[in-house]
Amino acid sequence: MSHFFAYLARMKFIQRWGLMRNVRQENIQEHSLQTAMIAHNLAIVKNKWYGGKADPQRVMLLAVYHEASEVITGDLATPIKYFNPEIKKAYKDIEKVAGRRLLSMLPVELKQDYEPILFPGSEDEEHWNLVKAADKICAWLKCIEELKAGNLEFSKAEKTIYQDLIDMNRSEVEYFMKQFVPSFHLSLDELN
Repeated sequence: MSHFFAYLARMKFIQRWGLMRNVRQENIQEHSLQTAMIAHNLAIVKNKWYGGKADPQRVMLLAVYHEASEVITGDLATPIKYFNPEIKKAYKDIEKVAGRRLLSMLPVELKQDYEPILFPGSEDEEHWNLVKAADKICAWLKCIEELKAGNLEFSKAEKTIYQDLIDMNRSEVEYFMKQFVPSFHLSLDELN
């Protein structure tokens, strides 16, 4: 018996943005789906217009699993995770241990198939950068949605994350921000 997928199913119980009041809670399962969809788009856009050679399906797969270890660790708030270099390194180590524990839950015949998903190697550096960019876009979209609902708790986070996205200086990110993000400010009637 393997507990791997039973653990992953618990992603829906891990809430994000735990230190902030949320109008609508967001769990890591739904966040991972949104990140996967956006990362896939970033890879396509990068390849189509900006000379990229990313594999959009690989990027999407990495994004689907990018928060998987949090079923063991929980979600650590960004201000804590990046408070100082020692905490950041310690948390990265904890994530690796959690990833190894998840991997150990798989039948031995499947471990080699999932290890490069849970532990992307240097050959996936650009794929992983696209996932991180998509993850940041998703955080920004969450801020926009909360602000749109009148929750000013996300005001500073929105400004900080927006600047982080600009500082990435990635053409595919700028394309996404200009092409797709304005629609997030609209109501359903306006979208129709």
